[in-house]
This record gives sequence, C-alpha cells and structure tokens, in this order.
Amino acid sequence: MFLNEKIEINGWAVENRVVIQPMEGCDCNTDGSPSELTVRKYKKFVLSGAGIIWFEANAVCKEGRTGERQMMLTRDNLPVFKKFVSELKEEAIKELGFAPKFLIQLTHSGRQSIISMIAYRNPVYEATRPVSDENIVSDEYLDSLPEKYFESALLAKEAGFDGVDMKCCHGYLVQELLSAYNRKGRYGGSLENRSKLYIESYKKLSTLATKDFIIASRFDPSDMVAKPNGFGTDENNNLDLTEAKKILHILQGYGLKLVNITLGNPYFNPHVNRPFRVGAYRPDESPEVGLKRFVDVEAQLKKEFSDMVFVGSGLSYYREDMMEQAEKQIENKVCDLVGFGRCALAYPEFYRDYVNGKYNYKKACVACSKCTVLMRNKRVSGCATFDEYYKNLYREIEKK
Repeated sequence: MFLNEKIEINGWAVENRVVIQPMEGCDCNTDGSPSELTVRKYKKFVLSGAGIIWFEANAVCKEGRTGERQMMLTRDNLPVFKKFVSELKEEAIKELGFAPKFLIQLTHSGRQSIISMIAYRNPVYEATRPVSDENIVSDEYLDSLPEKYFESALLAKEAGFDGVDMKCCHGYLVQELLSAYNRKGRYGGSLENRSKLYIESYKKLSTLATKDFIIASRFDPSDMVAKPNGFGTDENNNLDLTEAKKILHILQGYGLKLVNITLGNPYFNPHVNRPFRVGAYRPDESPEVGLKRFVDVEAQLKKEFSDMVFVGSGLSYYREDMMEQAEKQIENKVCDLVGFGRCALAYPEFYRDYVNGKYNYKKACVACSKCTVLMRNKRVSGCATFDEYYKNLYREIEKK
C-alpha cells in the first residue's frame, strides 16, 4: 500500500502518507486554549494512525480571530498547550507505537475576523458581508504582521509542535492580498507587492526551520473568483496558475518544501474545496468537475515542483472509493501525501480500519456540509451525521 510508505522531508521523518487536514472546530476556550471538546476531537485524530495531524487555524493576534472560540496560542496559555501536545503524543505512542507529526496553522482571518479587516473593497464578498473603507488595513499594520507570525511560531515550537503552517488560503488576509490588484501602497498592484506579506512572513519563519521543525504552507493557488476580485483566475474565471507558480518558486528559494494544496473560498464557493453530495445547498457545478480540478492542479504543480512535497485535498467526497482514490493519486504522482478533512470528523478511525482490512465506507463522510452549517451558525463544529453531540446541536438549528 502506497499510503503506508514512510517519507522524509529534509530529515523530518513521517510515518505514513496520511494527513488529517486542519478542521476548525470553533470549540476552544475564550482565551484560545483547547477545551474538553478540542481535546476530544484531537485524541480521535491522533488515534487515526495518520502520519501528520495538521492542527486547525490558530490566530496570530486577537484581532485576527474569526470568533472568541478560535484557537490562539499565547504566552499566557502556553502551559496548557504544552500539556495538550505532550499528552496527545504520549497516547499515540502508547496506542500506535509512534507519535504523528503535529503541524499548527498560523492565520489572520482578515475579512472573516470578528471585526472585518480587509485588504481592499471587494463587491463579490461584500454582497453578503458589507464593510466600509474603514475596514481596510493600513500598510503599517501589515508591516507588523510578519513579527506576529514569527512570535506564534516560536510559541508553537516551545509547546512541542513539529512545525507550523504559513496559511495562505480561503480568502483570509494573506491570500486576499494576492488579489489586491487595485489597492494603493506597498501591498497592492504588482505581484511583488500583493505577495509581500506572504513572502516576508514565510522568509522570517524559515529562520526557525530545522530537521525537527518544518515550516510548511497551506496554499490556495486559485480561489476561483474572477479577476480582479479573485486570485489565480482570469477575468472570465478560468483557472490561471501563472502567478501561483511564481510565488511558489520564490518560497522554494526560502526553503518551502511541504505544501498543502486547497482551492476556492468556502465563504463564497464552498463546493470548490468541499464537493457537495446532499443537502439544501445547490452548487453550480457537478462534484466531478471539482474533483477533477483538484487532481489537475495538484498534478500540474507536482510536475513543475518535483522536489516539493504536496498534500492532496478533496478526497473525503469519494467515500466508498476514498482509500483507493488516495492510493491512486500517490501512485500517479498527483501528490505525495493525502489529506482528509471532513472524513476525519465523521470517521476518525478510517485509516486504522483500512490498514487492518476493516474500512467501512458507510461510516465515512456523506459530504453534506452540516459541520460547516454548525460553524456558520456560531456553534461548535463537528460531524452532525454520525456524532450525537453535534447531531443534537444541528437539530437545535433546524428547530429555529
């Protein structure tokens, strides 16, 4: 089985090719530390047997949180995180015989922060969340952020994480800046300016890299929103990876080796990065179109950046054929690692069961996006199909 193969990334040894994707639960304590629900979720993820647990979005500053229960590692709650990470690794070693690699995602939520902090005025996104010019962040504020990413990474290293993710995806601040064609000043207009925060932050983080601590990135080469209100597309919303490739070449020069690919903006076109099977939402493209896009983009990037290690996404949709599709994508050099998000919420033991010949697709994600409905309705997020706790929360929303 290709999934069982070990892989080494600049000396950073990973037990197998399976990654649990970052799935924000909105379930931390108000100080940003893990709550009982957070611990419960990650214990299940750790015992899945996956080689990498990619922890959810962790705000690098208070004003960059999506809500009061978003994860946020600080100097004050560092002891709690140390205990959290240590106990998870101990349990993994006890149950699995190895500790998976722990990566934590560093983010600034930008437009989706409690008070919107935007790169520029965007009529596409503002149709559902109105803002004003007062919400546009200044160049001086953006200048301050690389240091905040760096400080968060230092805390993550001290807490026992094995690496950090410089998050640039899904319309959050760093990625939104990539489409700031009409912004004035040092962070708008040219690609050099638009990518400045991403590159400068990654460059600063790269100084922390060792064989035991990796600096990765979850990267969105296209949000599938037409230019000039989106990145990685032309004016007709056709995919255009030209600028994304230029950025990756620059980051490769600063040592970027591990890239977790995603697509789309879940606040605008959720079907792009979460192909949809059932429910009230009616996407404007078939799941097959979205799944093919993932494969095409990942394969194209892997071909050009053969020395980079890519995590593939979009696999949870396959359900019955999920593990076979994962094996096939690694075999065909579409990607090097395979990421599972929604499926890990629904069926966290999926990989252990697969290894033991017991994979049961009936327990796997049905691609209904109820987990996201919970989040959008200001609830803690989890699988509302197979987990009774979240199922009851979803029923409360339905009643209202």
